Amino acid sequence: MPKPRKSLVAVESTPYYHCVARCVRRAFLCGKDSRTGVSYEHRRGWLEDRLLELPSVFAIDVAAYAIMSNHYHAVLHINVKRAKSWSDLEVVERWHQLFSGTLMSQNFLKNGSLSAVEMLTFQEVIDKWRARLQDISWFMRVLNEAVARDANHEDECTGRFWEGRFKSQALLDEAALLACMAYVDLNPVRAKMAKTPEKSAHTSIKKRCEKAKKSNRPNHINQQEKTLFPFVGNPHQNQPQGIQMRLSDYIDLVDCTGRILRDDKRGHIDANAEKILQRLDIDEDKWLEMAGGFEGCFSSFVGREKNLRHVCEQFKYQRPPGIATCKRMFH
Repeated sequence: MPKPRKSLVAVESTPYYHCVARCVRRAFLCGKDSRTGVSYEHRRGWLEDRLLELPSVFAIDVAAYAIMSNHYHAVLHINVKRAKSWSDLEVVERWHQLFSGTLMSQNFLKNGSLSAVEMLTFQEVIDKWRARLQDISWFMRVLNEAVARDANHEDECTGRFWEGRFKSQALLDEAALLACMAYVDLNPVRAKMAKTPEKSAHTSIKKRCEKAKKSNRPNHINQQEKTLFPFVGNPHQNQPQGIQMRLSDYIDLVDCTGRILRDDKRGHIDANAEKILQRLDIDEDKWLEMAGGFEGCFSSFVGREKNLRHVCEQFKYQRPPGIATCKRMFH
């Protein structure tokens, strides 16, 4: 039996999660239907636009994504600090960008205040909305419902567009995060939908590469793609919030890995990429294995053994799921 989502999300242990949602009804609902020849390619654009729009409302960032023909991947970052910084008014304003709210919340926005008695009741609602605006289940729900609604309208039908439950994997450390991001960004290359990562439509790596080419300082946090969680360089003191690697190094690593996967034969990681893997303490063979099949390799939690055991203690697991694979992949 699948575990409840609340027992798979451990924000105290990690803010990063790999989420996968798949279509139902037919094999090709977001790309080209091989049976009928009808193209639904524009729906991948709908999904991408909505995915990159929602972080402006939620306290959730997008670190990586790939929108395929019948499913999509997203690596999400829960930004607890941002959610805590919002005033009560800002929480209500954000919620109203997604839903109509309640009569009380509408009065709160209109008048700027409520009576003391009303505020006691309404504070509980605000706290609930604040929690939902940093919840990946609510993020995925809002994202999927919008696309399903538009697709059903276009198809002039009703019914489920997505499988009922999306899959999530908690990424417990830097090595797990970067391996998963590379796996996600290389989805079109592995599927032979693109020859290189930078030419992969509807992916985060394409967006990052396009922005980097236009910048004279691509590694600077202020010159990176604004819709994506930034790379902030190798670990150092007073580091801003972001992914701890230089963007240029990540692009090189993904490009080098993509060439090996695309050629479908044993290749060698180049010297720069090898240095990055050494810093992450990941063997080259293990890296290529994860880049080729991360989702299938791991269970609900991904990371080094000590991190896996720690999070499983929180949830009182009798035996950490997937511990043998994590021990094999990560030192």
